Amino acid sequence: MTGQPRQPGQPGQPGQPGQPGQPRQPGQPGQPRQTRPGSPASPVGPACPGSPVCRARLARPVGPGSPARPGAVPRIVLPHGGYKKLIVYRKSDVIYQGTVAFCRRFLPAHGDRTVDQMTQAARSCKQNIAEGSAASGTSKETEIKLTNVARATLDELMEDYLDWLKSHGFAEWPSDDNRRIAARDYAREHADWGDWQKFFETRPAETVANLMLTLCHQTRYLLDRMIAAQEEDFKKHGGVRERMHAARTAARGEDWDKCVYSRLDAAADAADLMSRASEIKRNVDQAVWSIKNRKGWQ
Repeated sequence: MTGQPRQPGQPGQPGQPGQPGQPRQPGQPGQPRQTRPGSPASPVGPACPGSPVCRARLARPVGPGSPARPGAVPRIVLPHGGYKKLIVYRKSDVIYQGTVAFCRRFLPAHGDRTVDQMTQAARSCKQNIAEGSAASGTSKETEIKLTNVARATLDELMEDYLDWLKSHGFAEWPSDDNRRIAARDYAREHADWGDWQKFFETRPAETVANLMLTLCHQTRYLLDRMIAAQEEDFKKHGGVRERMHAARTAARGEDWDKCVYSRLDAAADAADLMSRASEIKRNVDQAVWSIKNRKGWQ
């Protein structure tokens, strides 16, 4: 780009009088202030909380992270995705890449089904986390199921590593082993493949298998916490059918409120206004009596 950008806080060049871009000073004669319908200075009339304009504002969907407003139409599709920022997903990627490296270095390239089983189990863990995150916007049930599948496939992968250690005369490092403690501390601070690649490509088979088990233990713990959080989120927001019903119910209520307000607003004078209000009240009382009678309420 050419030209010197204006530094933050540096004043720009003021416009010449009468030139576009020069702000009008307060109180300076100029074009009359524009007013919007429903504002106090609007010729349409004073703003009313029950007016269609105000009700339509309340009916706007609540954005992600913003507090719910009274009368707001609930969202149907919740915020979702963003799984690549999750530590549990990043660790699952390390597990997949490390498993591929382990199989390439220490397992035969042909004739051993264990290679395919371990690789697919590691991939399934990572992919189900991603798919569950993407599906969470419309189905919390699918999200919970897929996250649980990711945990189950991780357990399968851990069994494969334990079987390999046993069949080759090795064992999993005890929880108080200095090597396991060091690996556990390193794993808490490093969750990317670039931090682990050098170990999986240079260390002996026993060390690589135990490093992988340490990562699997931590990832399984994170998946358990994620499933618990998803359960609480489901209790709070419900399923997509509940949100669709709530949104439709709120929308029908908005339409009815607008209809009532429009009928009252069309009154010719004060007497006509009170007459219309009495008629609406009679209709409401009749509807309430009919509903109570039909449902057997006292």
